[in-house]
Amino acid sequence: MKNQAYFIILLLFSACKGLNNTEKNLTHQKIISQIEQSIDQWHQAAADADFKTYFDLMTPDAVFVGTDASEVWSKKDFMTFAKPYFEQGKAWDFKKINRHIYLDDQHPDFAWFDETLHTWMGVCRGSGVMVYKDKDWRIRHYVLSMTVPNAKIKQVMHIIK
Repeated sequence: MKNQAYFIILLLFSACKGLNNTEKNLTHQKIISQIEQSIDQWHQAAADADFKTYFDLMTPDAVFVGTDASEVWSKKDFMTFAKPYFEQGKAWDFKKINRHIYLDDQHPDFAWFDETLHTWMGVCRGSGVMVYKDKDWRIRHYVLSMTVPNAKIKQVMHIIK
C-alpha cells in the first residue's frame, strides 16, 4: 500500500511538472508572437513612412547599425538621418523572408532575433535585441547587413578595397 501511495504521488508530481512545461511553452509562444508583431509593425512603419510609429518601437537608448561601416547610429542620430526619407514618403520597404527569435528564461524581458529580408539591396540580414518595456516589445539594438554569396566574396572584397 505504501508503494502505491508513493507511485501515485510520483505520478501526480510528474503530471504537474508536465503542465508547467506546457504552460512555459504556451508563454514562450505568446511572447514570440508579440515580438513577431512588433518587428513586423516596425518594418511596416518604415514602408508606410510612419516616422512616429517606427521610432516609438525602438527604446530611447536604441542603436541602429547600418550596412556601411560608418553607420552606428544612436536613436537620436538615426532619427535625424532618417527624417528626410520619411518626410518624402519614401523610407524603406523590407519584407521578411524568415526570422528566428530566441528567449532566455533567466532574462524574460530580453529576446534576440535574426531575420533575412527582401530589400532594395537584395537579400539582407537583420539581427536585433528586443526589450520588454512599457507593456510592449521594443527594439534596443538592430544590425542590418548585406548578404554576399560565398562564390562572390572575392569580387565583393575587390570592390570594397
